[in-house]
Amino acid sequence: MTLQPFVHAFGRVPKARWLLNQAEVEWLPAWLLRARRLADQRQLSRALWLARRKYDGRYLGSLDVFGHWYRLPHGAMRGSLPDIPWQMLDPQRLPAPARALSLRGIRTHLAVLGLDAARYAGQTGLAMVAEPSWLAWAGFDRYRRPLWLSVGAARAWQSMQAAAGCDGIVLDAISGYRSHAYQLGIFRRKLARGQSLAAILQVNAAPGFSEHHSGHALDIGTPGEAAAEQSFEETAAFAWLVRHAGRFGFHMSYPRNNPHGVVYEPWHWCWHAVFADGTA
Repeated sequence: MTLQPFVHAFGRVPKARWLLNQAEVEWLPAWLLRARRLADQRQLSRALWLARRKYDGRYLGSLDVFGHWYRLPHGAMRGSLPDIPWQMLDPQRLPAPARALSLRGIRTHLAVLGLDAARYAGQTGLAMVAEPSWLAWAGFDRYRRPLWLSVGAARAWQSMQAAAGCDGIVLDAISGYRSHAYQLGIFRRKLARGQSLAAILQVNAAPGFSEHHSGHALDIGTPGEAAAEQSFEETAAFAWLVRHAGRFGFHMSYPRNNPHGVVYEPWHWCWHAVFADGTA
């Protein structure tokens, strides 16, 4: 099977605006990415999708509009190629509603870290969060990286950002969706630097328990203010969020003295669907 039927009648291919998510690999629209090496840029210019391994962020290869797969030599992985989700790769048609991916893999990783998932959930009141099978592009974050959120959160974020702008307030995204593998990487790097698991858990949710996994949460900042610092609460942007974010379905997840024992995070906001009657 190829992607040839997906080519537009006039020879143009629509730009896909979603990330396709699998247990170990994520598929990203090539038009959103830039390569550092000339050889990779040449390949990228012909690509429709790029496959990226989640646990180390390494690009494995690209898929062109005709369904031809090209390995990236420096990213080639041992064993079989990623399972290509053909039915979801049509850039002219949104995938079916996002479904939750399995939590089995993250439970195994938590055990290796020496963290009992059930005990941690009981102590913090946090629930395990599954990754969705796809996420929507919500623009770029502060660092010009593609920002991925759930469909509802993406629309709400763009509306809220525009409304703030009308009031003279600039909001920028520090980060949005993060995979289980990304969160695991944070823990592994900190453990390698000699930090204890207990110390890391004081400032980072355990892998599998972060709201960022859902695509509903994002860290918000404003130009001139350091990212993810409590001093954000002193800005006009934070004051605006306190007054208006609820209108768009966003709520601050970790205020001071929150019941989860998470440090105060005035920058972390999570979206919950808002219904016509104003309830969440």
